[in-house]
Amino acid sequence: MKKWMKAGCCLLLCAVLASSLAGCAKLSYVSSGVSQAISEIKSGEWQQVAEEVTTDDEPVIEPFTAGTYGGIAMETIDDLVNYYNECYNKTKAKTAQYINADGETVEWYAFGGSKEITISDILVDGKSNSVINNLVPQLLSSLYHPTLAGLQPCMNEDPTQDNDENGASLLTSRVTADDLLTANAVDNGDGTVTLTMQPKLTEMSHCGLDPQGRMFTSLNDLGAVVDAVSVFSWASGTTDENVRVTYKGGTAKVTIDVASGEIIEATYIMKAYVKIQHANIAVVHDKSATATVDYICIFPATQEFYDSINISPVE
Repeated sequence: MKKWMKAGCCLLLCAVLASSLAGCAKLSYVSSGVSQAISEIKSGEWQQVAEEVTTDDEPVIEPFTAGTYGGIAMETIDDLVNYYNECYNKTKAKTAQYINADGETVEWYAFGGSKEITISDILVDGKSNSVINNLVPQLLSSLYHPTLAGLQPCMNEDPTQDNDENGASLLTSRVTADDLLTANAVDNGDGTVTLTMQPKLTEMSHCGLDPQGRMFTSLNDLGAVVDAVSVFSWASGTTDENVRVTYKGGTAKVTIDVASGEIIEATYIMKAYVKIQHANIAVVHDKSATATVDYICIFPATQEFYDSINISPVE
């Protein structure tokens, strides 16, 4: 039974993450989803796995090289960021009509993308179990139901509702050169330029308010979501001390049509490393759980994605 409840610690962590990225805490599903998952765990040997993630912030893309790309002079990363912001703002300003899942006509961002969340490297007290890993996709599918994404960061596909936690609009880019660990540009030779940016490591990011949050739709106050789940308590310490999220290694890659000054393709990959420690759940006490979150948004959305979320662009 204790092994099953250890699994519940990790599955509950995954449920909390999914609820945060869904934009609302579907807490009734969290508890029931974990209970169901625990009841399905019949076997599995725990095995020691690799060390925890370090807090080193290392580039994962090529460094910046000054030059002219598609006729656009980029002598510094400031120039690259200014060009990105200009094209981002122009692209995100456009809206289009859609038929939503309820059959209503709505006006959302014209340049919409798909969303995907994966949770991996799932450990409880530094150990992994294949049975739990196999249950995570099932739990995610019941909790996380993606909608259309606007250019990241984005909290709502409706521009009038796309605000940060302070109520300020996310319609325009807030990225600065100082937010980036590195960036680069490529002239594709076809009238387009591709920019790739890697924001600096950030602890406990808030969407729109820090280097990671100005580039990605980060998890905001994950601790508040944990506090709202009644089955959690702490063996020692507080929520702020026991819930940590390190964001690092994520990239944003955008392709811009130079003639129009608009983004025509983009892939945002946010990477977050989550740790919960000293957690009590039912009869299990003082456990830790860690996981890696990849939150991927790809633009433009495909017809297959529109079909999967039951949304249709109005022709």
